[in-house]
Amino acid sequence: MKKFATIFFSICFAITAFSQNLIADVKVDYSMVQGSNTQVYQTLQKSLTTFINSTKWSSERLKTHERIEANFVINVLERQGNKFKANILVQSRRPVFNSTYYTPVLNLSDDNFSFQYQEFEELIFNDRKFSNKNLTDVITYYIYLILAYDADTFTKEGGTEYFKMSKRIADFAQASNSFSGWSEMDGLKSRMALINNILKNDNSTLRNISYQYHRNGLDLMSDSETRAKNTIGNTLLQLEFYQRGNFSQFYPLELFLTAKNNEIGQIFSGGQPSTVNIEKLKEILNALAPRYSDAQWNKMKK
Repeated sequence: MKKFATIFFSICFAITAFSQNLIADVKVDYSMVQGSNTQVYQTLQKSLTTFINSTKWSSERLKTHERIEANFVINVLERQGNKFKANILVQSRRPVFNSTYYTPVLNLSDDNFSFQYQEFEELIFNDRKFSNKNLTDVITYYIYLILAYDADTFTKEGGTEYFKMSKRIADFAQASNSFSGWSEMDGLKSRMALINNILKNDNSTLRNISYQYHRNGLDLMSDSETRAKNTIGNTLLQLEFYQRGNFSQFYPLELFLTAKNNEIGQIFSGGQPSTVNIEKLKEILNALAPRYSDAQWNKMKK
């Protein structure tokens, strides 16, 4: 597993005193905003860090070294009083069994994020209604998305209940019609469009691929690299389902390949040989995500 060291996240994750399943690092970048009052951004960063890391989001009990590590970067673009316009980067990773390696699970950028925030206000999330401020709603939507994606890597479709929590949040937010970024009318990458596509039957193949890739592939790499590579490669061949269908703009598939392209390239760029039909796999991956052709797919070998 040492050969994967080059694709570790270069993130310093804060260790909290709370025994939760999620360890999140939060950064609020305000370099694009004019003005001398920067304290509000520092307060926001501290409040969000506390909000995320001190809330028990799941009943699952994991050991400290097994907890999901997440990264939230909020880039503030504009501010008018207590109204903010920003984009947000959401990343998560989880440990691979019997190794020191962490595998990236989610890497998502949301460019349609506006919210209201008054410095020092208490951040509260109510799962029965929309906050009308959009801050904790968006953050919590992505927290449950992180939990869901992670659970899917351990159990086949194990993240369904968490995905449904994200859907519940999106339903309330869309009904309020107060902030953009939620409605399917906001585009194929809107929060509602994403969660609806995740929960569609069309996505069950991709969710099963994620499970097989992680649990029966990566997690068994320390036992037998060749067998694990065969499992991973043959599992990825199932992506042909999306090559055959009309999935050129299927956002869940884009998210999977965004998170995993570098890792896939590393797995099949050296080490023990495999019996995977690598030319067929390269054909599928080049068709689905040609932007990674030169950097990853074309360098793959048995």
